[in-house]
Amino acid sequence: MIWLILGLALWSGVHLFKRIAPERRAAMGDKAKGPIALALVASIVLMVIGYRGWDVETFYWGRSPAMTGINNLLMLLAFYLFAASGKGTRITRAIRHPQLTAVIVWSGAHLLVNGDAPSFVLFGGLAIWAVVEMIVINRAQGPRGAYHAPPVKSEVIAVVATLVVFAIVSAIHIWLGYNPFG
Repeated sequence: MIWLILGLALWSGVHLFKRIAPERRAAMGDKAKGPIALALVASIVLMVIGYRGWDVETFYWGRSPAMTGINNLLMLLAFYLFAASGKGTRITRAIRHPQLTAVIVWSGAHLLVNGDAPSFVLFGGLAIWAVVEMIVINRAQGPRGAYHAPPVKSEVIAVVATLVVFAIVSAIHIWLGYNPFG
């Protein structure tokens, strides 16, 4: 349990550092990119070790065919939101932080099919981090700027990227023994 919480704390701290102390982060320059990347990798390793090592004694709910289907649809949405942020698709007109929104959708989807304490801590913790990150960014940046409609090509690329990434992540889940299709 402690490794999972430490991983979440490290992940959150590293991501929020730029927003909470922008002058200090700017003073570190490009030399800080390597250590920051290592800290993020370490946080993921800690979260994986903590999640997998947590002895689960109580399950509040588990997977059901209906929840598995809803989970997969939400995962498609999460991947699309992430891809949309990179291509600046039309959905970014309505959603200011598509990547962070994708994390929240991803977390909620995983909580639908994982009703145990480690999942509450991991997925709930990452959802809370995403909400806090949005609040901090909004306070630092103020109102958003003008929106420029992207070309249709960007929409198509985002949809294709979504489907490719969904297929790859599904294959990885199957390879790890977690069939996302029930």
